[in-house]
Amino acid sequence: MKFSHRLIIFCLIVLMALCLSSCAEKKEGKVIITEQEFSIRQDAEYNWVLDAKGKIRNVGEVDVKKVVVTGYCRSCSEIWTAGIWLINDGIEKSSDQKDIISYLTAGDEEEFSFKEVAFYFQPGGPGPEGNIPDNLEIVIESFETIDG
Repeated sequence: MKFSHRLIIFCLIVLMALCLSSCAEKKEGKVIITEQEFSIRQDAEYNWVLDAKGKIRNVGEVDVKKVVVTGYCRSCSEIWTAGIWLINDGIEKSSDQKDIISYLTAGDEEEFSFKEVAFYFQPGGPGPEGNIPDNLEIVIESFETIDG
Protein backbone atom coordinates (compact mmCIF):
# COMPACT_ATOMS: atom_id res chain seq x y z
CA MET A 1 0.00 0.00 0.00
CA LYS A 2 2.73 2.44 0.92
CA PHE A 3 4.35 1.97 -2.47
CA SER A 4 1.19 2.87 -4.39
CA HIS A 5 0.66 6.02 -2.30
CA ARG A 6 4.24 7.09 -2.95
CA LEU A 7 3.78 6.43 -6.65
CA ILE A 8 0.58 8.51 -6.73
CA ILE A 9 2.25 11.36 -4.85
CA PHE A 10 5.27 11.19 -7.16
CA CYS A 11 3.03 11.26 -10.24
CA LEU A 12 1.12 14.26 -8.86
CA ILE A 13 4.36 16.14 -8.24
CA VAL A 14 5.59 15.40 -11.76
CA LEU A 15 2.23 16.47 -13.20
CA MET A 16 2.30 19.74 -11.24
CA ALA A 17 5.87 20.43 -12.36
CA LEU A 18 4.87 19.87 -15.99
CA CYS A 19 1.89 22.20 -15.62
CA LEU A 20 4.01 24.91 -14.04
CA SER A 21 6.74 24.64 -16.66
CA SER A 22 4.24 24.83 -19.51
CA CYS A 23 2.72 27.98 -17.98
CA ALA A 24 6.10 29.73 -17.85
CA GLU A 25 6.34 32.85 -19.98
CA LYS A 26 7.71 32.26 -23.42
CA LYS A 27 10.48 34.66 -24.40
CA GLU A 28 9.48 37.04 -27.16
CA GLY A 29 11.30 38.53 -30.10
CA LYS A 30 10.97 42.25 -30.80
CA VAL A 31 12.55 44.19 -33.63
CA ILE A 32 12.50 47.98 -33.96
CA ILE A 33 13.68 50.50 -36.56
CA THR A 34 16.51 52.63 -35.16
CA GLU A 35 17.42 54.65 -38.27
CA GLN A 36 15.70 55.41 -41.56
CA GLU A 37 16.59 57.52 -44.57
CA PHE A 38 14.86 58.08 -47.89
CA SER A 39 16.53 59.20 -51.10
CA ILE A 40 15.38 60.11 -54.61
CA ARG A 41 17.00 58.32 -57.54
CA GLN A 42 16.39 59.02 -61.23
CA ASP A 43 15.98 55.69 -63.04
CA ALA A 44 14.98 56.91 -66.53
CA GLU A 45 14.76 60.19 -68.43
CA TYR A 46 11.40 61.19 -66.93
CA ASN A 47 11.15 58.73 -64.01
CA TRP A 48 12.31 58.95 -60.40
CA VAL A 49 11.95 56.52 -57.51
CA LEU A 50 12.16 56.81 -53.76
CA ASP A 51 14.57 54.37 -52.09
CA ALA A 52 15.06 53.63 -48.38
CA LYS A 53 17.80 52.48 -46.05
CA GLY A 54 18.32 52.32 -42.33
CA LYS A 55 18.97 50.05 -39.37
CA ILE A 56 16.90 47.67 -37.28
CA ARG A 57 17.69 46.35 -33.81
CA ASN A 58 16.58 43.17 -32.08
CA VAL A 59 15.46 44.43 -28.66
CA GLY A 60 13.76 41.15 -27.77
CA GLU A 61 14.95 38.33 -25.55
CA VAL A 62 15.58 35.79 -28.31
CA ASP A 63 17.23 35.68 -31.71
CA VAL A 64 15.06 36.23 -34.78
CA LYS A 65 15.28 35.18 -38.41
CA LYS A 66 13.67 36.07 -41.75
CA VAL A 67 13.00 39.69 -40.77
CA VAL A 68 11.09 41.32 -43.65
CA VAL A 69 11.44 45.12 -43.85
CA THR A 70 9.61 47.30 -46.38
CA GLY A 71 8.29 50.83 -46.79
CA TYR A 72 5.07 52.65 -47.52
CA CYS A 73 4.15 56.13 -48.66
CA ARG A 74 0.82 56.81 -46.95
CA SER A 75 0.39 60.20 -48.65
CA CYS A 76 1.17 59.07 -52.21
CA SER A 77 -1.52 58.70 -54.84
CA GLU A 78 -2.76 55.39 -56.21
CA ILE A 79 -3.80 57.12 -59.44
CA TRP A 80 -0.97 57.40 -61.93
CA THR A 81 -0.67 61.11 -62.67
CA ALA A 82 2.35 63.09 -63.87
CA GLY A 83 4.02 65.37 -61.36
CA ILE A 84 2.97 63.65 -58.11
CA TRP A 85 4.37 60.78 -56.05
CA LEU A 86 2.65 57.47 -56.79
CA ILE A 87 2.42 53.96 -55.36
CA ASN A 88 1.45 50.54 -56.68
CA ASP A 89 -1.17 49.82 -54.04
CA GLY A 90 -2.66 46.35 -53.96
CA ILE A 91 0.28 44.78 -55.79
CA GLU A 92 2.57 42.44 -53.87
CA LYS A 93 5.97 44.00 -53.25
CA SER A 94 8.83 42.73 -55.40
CA SER A 95 12.13 41.52 -53.93
CA ASP A 96 13.62 44.97 -54.71
CA GLN A 97 10.90 46.66 -52.63
CA LYS A 98 11.78 44.87 -49.39
CA ASP A 99 14.80 43.57 -47.55
CA ILE A 100 15.03 40.27 -45.71
CA ILE A 101 17.49 40.02 -42.82
CA SER A 102 18.25 36.32 -42.52
CA TYR A 103 19.32 36.25 -38.84
CA LEU A 104 19.56 38.82 -36.04
CA THR A 105 20.76 37.90 -32.57
CA ALA A 106 19.23 39.50 -29.48
CA GLY A 107 20.70 42.96 -28.93
CA ASP A 108 22.28 43.25 -32.38
CA GLU A 109 21.63 45.85 -35.05
CA GLU A 110 21.62 45.32 -38.83
CA GLU A 111 21.38 47.58 -41.88
CA PHE A 112 18.59 47.27 -44.45
CA SER A 113 17.92 48.84 -47.82
CA PHE A 114 15.31 48.53 -50.54
CA LYS A 115 14.10 50.40 -53.59
CA GLU A 116 10.92 51.80 -55.07
CA VAL A 117 8.86 52.93 -52.06
CA ALA A 118 7.20 55.42 -54.43
CA PHE A 119 7.40 56.56 -58.06
CA TYR A 120 7.38 59.94 -59.81
CA PHE A 121 7.22 60.73 -63.50
CA GLN A 122 7.10 64.02 -65.32
CA PRO A 123 7.41 63.88 -69.12
CA GLY A 124 9.17 67.00 -70.38
CA GLY A 125 9.06 68.73 -67.00
CA PRO A 126 11.17 69.04 -63.85
CA GLY A 127 11.69 66.15 -61.49
CA PRO A 128 10.78 66.10 -57.79
CA GLU A 129 13.99 68.07 -57.00
CA GLY A 130 14.46 66.83 -53.43
CA ASN A 131 10.74 67.02 -52.69
CA ILE A 132 10.29 63.84 -50.65
CA PRO A 133 6.63 63.03 -49.91
CA ASP A 134 5.05 63.18 -46.44
CA ASN A 135 3.87 60.19 -44.39
CA LEU A 136 6.64 57.75 -45.29
CA GLU A 137 6.81 54.66 -43.14
CA ILE A 138 9.30 51.82 -42.72
CA VAL A 139 7.56 48.66 -41.51
CA ILE A 140 8.81 45.37 -40.14
CA GLU A 141 6.33 43.12 -41.91
CA SER A 142 7.26 39.86 -40.21
CA PHE A 143 9.92 37.80 -38.46
CA GLU A 144 10.31 34.40 -36.86
CA THR A 145 11.69 33.81 -33.37
CA ILE A 146 14.36 31.28 -32.52
CA ASP A 147 13.37 29.30 -29.43
CA GLY A 148 16.09 29.55 -26.82
